[in-house]
Amino acid sequence: MLIGVPKEIKDNEYRVGIVPSTVRELTDKGHKILVETGAGLGAGLADADYRAAGAEIVNDADSTYGNAELIVKVKEPLAAERKILRRGQVMFAYLHLAPDRGQTEDLIKAGVTAIAYETVTSPHGTLPLLTPMSEVAGRMAPHVGARCLEKENGGRGVLLAGVPGVPPASVVILGGGVAGTNAALIASGMGAEVAVIDRNPEALRRVDAALGGRARTLFSTPDVIELLCRRADLVIATVLVPGATAPKLISAQTVKAMKPGAVIVDVAIDQGGCAETSRPTTHSHPTYVVDDVVHYCVTNMPGAVARTSTFALSNVTTSFVLALADKGWRRALAEDRHLRAGLNVHDGHITHRAVADALKLPYMHAEQALRI
Repeated sequence: MLIGVPKEIKDNEYRVGIVPSTVRELTDKGHKILVETGAGLGAGLADADYRAAGAEIVNDADSTYGNAELIVKVKEPLAAERKILRRGQVMFAYLHLAPDRGQTEDLIKAGVTAIAYETVTSPHGTLPLLTPMSEVAGRMAPHVGARCLEKENGGRGVLLAGVPGVPPASVVILGGGVAGTNAALIASGMGAEVAVIDRNPEALRRVDAALGGRARTLFSTPDVIELLCRRADLVIATVLVPGATAPKLISAQTVKAMKPGAVIVDVAIDQGGCAETSRPTTHSHPTYVVDDVVHYCVTNMPGAVARTSTFALSNVTTSFVLALADKGWRRALAEDRHLRAGLNVHDGHITHRAVADALKLPYMHAEQALRI
């Protein structure tokens, strides 16, 4: 199979879809890899590293997209990239279609087969291709929140850890999943006072066990969310519904009632965000202020730590890339229901119900679309 690895063009996105060790595995099996020049530089991977592994370096995105049967990248294709997609091509990347009608309609029109990392499942009911980036974003969230709390960045001027005689910051984390647990781990390690809110008692038990009681755990209700957000210095929102738009748990009224200079880090912004006041931002312009509350809503947080993120992502995507290449996409999808769960668009049809429901567009079952 001819596989293309384009250079990411999203604002300050330095990750890359395939690392040289994966290129070597693929080329050893007879596959051909096209890597756009400079694609790996942000993660510390030079063109020479890819050449040594057996890849061909091409000069531009047109050469990558124009020739490849399978495109492996990190973030969703932007408008300029979508214009050069063609019918029958396979896209394997984070797509986050539910809050993005424009991208969804373009993928439908292009007739591509679009497999989203974030909805691929595992036999254990987890999201294995989302997990490493949730770990990264969760661990980053207290750090970026701490910076936003600094006065020069519009925050309250509060040190997360406090000092002897001065209390630490109050950190509220919405969601006790992978991102929320990792955020709680780092925030508590930094010395903050941490509370984790979730509607799943088992998730709260896992958080409590993982942190050894260093964070309070509370069952999520609208009253609890409103009360704790009003008291918080930093709110980290991580709640995810696979493939669907994130629930709006923090109302505009709650934001208005928060402390002046408090901070919301909305890790769920890829799926639309958990606050009514959240809107996507970039690494170049990461924050904005609503009702004196600083909002950090960067849609590709892990791109800031590109080397760590690239290798963490490669660890979990490589086996799926190999399956798609070795078996061909149709057989790979037919034989693996977990990979098939990642199929969001195929040949002009939305094949993930949560995406169709979020956008109020027609849905076709993946098996029907693939005729299997």
